[in-house]
Amino acid sequence: MSEPRNELQLLREWDADTPPLTDPARARALFRLHQAMLTPTTLAPAPSAVRRRPVLRMAVAGVAAAAVATSVVVAENNRSSPRTQPVSATTVLHGAAAEERRLEKPIAPRDDQFIYTKEVIKETPTGGGRTRTYVDESWDSVDGSKRSYVSELGQKQWVPVYPPNQTDWPPRRWTLLKQLPTDPGKLLIALRDGPGKPDFNRPMKAADWPITQVFVSGLLRTPVLPRGLRSAAYEALAAVPGIKVLPHQKDADGRVGIGIQYVGPAGTPWAHGGPVLVFDAKTYRYLGMHDRRTAGWTTYEQWSYVAASAVVDRVMQRP
Repeated sequence: MSEPRNELQLLREWDADTPPLTDPARARALFRLHQAMLTPTTLAPAPSAVRRRPVLRMAVAGVAAAAVATSVVVAENNRSSPRTQPVSATTVLHGAAAEERRLEKPIAPRDDQFIYTKEVIKETPTGGGRTRTYVDESWDSVDGSKRSYVSELGQKQWVPVYPPNQTDWPPRRWTLLKQLPTDPGKLLIALRDGPGKPDFNRPMKAADWPITQVFVSGLLRTPVLPRGLRSAAYEALAAVPGIKVLPHQKDADGRVGIGIQYVGPAGTPWAHGGPVLVFDAKTYRYLGMHDRRTAGWTTYEQWSYVAASAVVDRVMQRP
């Protein structure tokens, strides 16, 4: 019996005898695919079910623009008055990777355990209105063999056991996450090529960046990752064109830092910029995210950060 094939394999094999798409046509198709992937998440959740905010919330970067440096205010170590200096997106993301490696504690969860996360989300209607704060706690099965319990914007629900042949991104199974390379260049190619054997000898093309960046961004949205994978993802993002720096950004806790935003070319859903990752201006430690979401006819400004994460033995257990 042949092994089950996932959606990416089927897409590669579909109509394989036709001439290959040009790079511009392929890029447009990838943009439309990603937009279609996100469309259901803009609908209001049904009263009886939790519709989790998508892990692929971060916008796809454009392939035409280079990383943009801007001026941000940073404080001198000698307590003198602040000075202004240019900082590039590459500097911030490589600094974030170095800080992650310095602070990271290795974990080795068992398949029968759960990943506990506590996330704080604040959001305000863009048209005006009161700010609401949510404190969401979730327990995700390490290998998907047990029911998970999740909270999303205050809505709580049990999530069924993970189907054996189901594919998603990022993977829920810890064993699949551990298979991803922790070398930034190899990670980009592995995500570009999908399941199977990556072609590390084939360089990245302009048309490869959009969907590859979606996958890297999904990894960074995952609260707990194997050792070395988050720092590799930061450095992988630093290689993606279309990044700019925004000064004086805030997270849900009111902390001010440097923002990193991905901007797509004109005519794409990300032409005006996507969600903003906020980093500490001195250490480049990741603080949280500033995003927007739409539910029904209302659009919300949203700020979020992960307050706690750990490996636990059972649902409802806290570290």
